[in-house]
Amino acid sequence: MSNLATTSTSDTRRPAYGMGRILILIYGIFALAATARSLVQLIRNAEEAPLAYGLSAFAAVVYIVATICLAHNGRRMRKVAFTAVLIEAIGVISVGIISYTNPELFPRATVWSHFGSGYGFVPLVLPFLGLAWLYSSNPARLTQN
Repeated sequence: MSNLATTSTSDTRRPAYGMGRILILIYGIFALAATARSLVQLIRNAEEAPLAYGLSAFAAVVYIVATICLAHNGRRMRKVAFTAVLIEAIGVISVGIISYTNPELFPRATVWSHFGSGYGFVPLVLPFLGLAWLYSSNPARLTQN
């Protein structure tokens, strides 16, 4: 038998606790808000700003995936959550920069345009809080310490 089998980490904690629950609640609110906003934008006038409205829909999917995966404590779900939150961070920074440098691409606001200024810059801060929580609540890291 290998040492890997005998040193595996099992985690019996609830999927989310403490500040993690608050973070998941905020992600859930943003998932609902981004989904509702993108659906309204795409249904009413998708041709008005297809890139902006498409990015709103993409942001909604990212927030939904992040919410679901952050709420879990399984190894695979944590990896998916990490990926989703990282995509969110890259997205909000990229779209934020592009929305300032090429405003003609964003005639209408999105969740991520102008670094989330329409949402009080929470979309800019949220992925970094998510990454910090994923790091601080990592069962393997906690077991090693």
